[in-house]
Amino acid sequence: MASISAYGPMGAGHVNPTLGIVAELVRRGHEVTYWAPAQFADRIAETGARFVPITSTWEAMGRDALPQMHGKELIRAIDLLLGETKALVPILAEAEPPDLVLHDGTLAWWGRILARRWGVPSVETWPNLVSNGHWSMNTYARINPLSPRFLRTLLRTGRYLRQQGITDIEGFMQGNTAAMRIVTLPRAFQYAGDTFTDGYTFVGPCLTERAFQSDWTPQRADEPVLLVSLGTAYNDRPDFYRMVAASAAGRRWHVVMAVGDLLDSASLGPLPPNVEVHAQVPQLAVLRHARVFATHAGMGSTMEGLYFRVPLVALPQMAEQRANSDRIAELGLGRALDPDSLTAETFWNAVDAVADDTAIRERLAWMRGEIDTAGGATAAADAIAQLLSRP
Repeated sequence: MASISAYGPMGAGHVNPTLGIVAELVRRGHEVTYWAPAQFADRIAETGARFVPITSTWEAMGRDALPQMHGKELIRAIDLLLGETKALVPILAEAEPPDLVLHDGTLAWWGRILARRWGVPSVETWPNLVSNGHWSMNTYARINPLSPRFLRTLLRTGRYLRQQGITDIEGFMQGNTAAMRIVTLPRAFQYAGDTFTDGYTFVGPCLTERAFQSDWTPQRADEPVLLVSLGTAYNDRPDFYRMVAASAAGRRWHVVMAVGDLLDSASLGPLPPNVEVHAQVPQLAVLRHARVFATHAGMGSTMEGLYFRVPLVALPQMAEQRANSDRIAELGLGRALDPDSLTAETFWNAVDAVADDTAIRERLAWMRGEIDTAGGATAAADAIAQLLSRP
């Protein structure tokens, strides 16, 4: 059996999609050591991997300082990723070289550098839409390639990578050095999915039981459940939560709302009896009972909602989520709304409409079939096994 070093960055949306893969690798007898920030200790330990905490340079940043990965914010994101990589590579390089490196492809650049240094194959996990010559996230957010700030950032990045013996800067940033890129969504959800051939393995969501979270059951069986969550990173929308809570009074719905750790739920005022508010909820447990999911359309939440065949009302907060949101609407899996012009009427009209739409239910059943066919963690582990068996 192989020794595998796994690396996760600061971000639940990048760690959670790897957990099922790691659990399956451990089940097959591989020795997996997973380095990630301490906040992910419980969920990683549940996989059976050996957890080693790392200190992310992002941990000291306020929530408002977290960058988006597209558009103008991409320049700052590259700077921050470069700083994170410089800080972590010397620490992680002290470990015994593994047989294979498994790491997040979007953020954990250090995995690419260490795999090259050790001369071992790297497998990247991509928990988001991927880009090629047929479709690119640049459709949703562009940067000026002649921007002096952008050019300076690329210069600094290139200088560091050349110090590591890497000369193909563009190829490095796109993950072209990976032996395999595992995309944790089904090919049917990817824009221009059929054009992604060599190097991409679409396996769909790789979920675990998440025993580290509590369970959840509805208070009343006669009320349909609406789950409302804007994720863990860009959820500071108190006016939105107040609107939903206040306008839920007297409706048929039981509303379960996750508001994040920045908002004191008491600031929402008296809650109607059909509304419960939490900083976080055991999302998979709630989705098992949900009739509708009002979501920020982060890819992790999107895949979880689709896995449980829950109609989606998408409320994107940033560029990547807008791409996901448009794909949800395009594929007939729910509706997409503009959160900046949202009213209680448009919100509840969308919730009621997707809940009762038989065409959406049929499309959700189709997408669940695509997810099942993709194979999930089993397919990912099979692909890794084939890679490890190569001479």
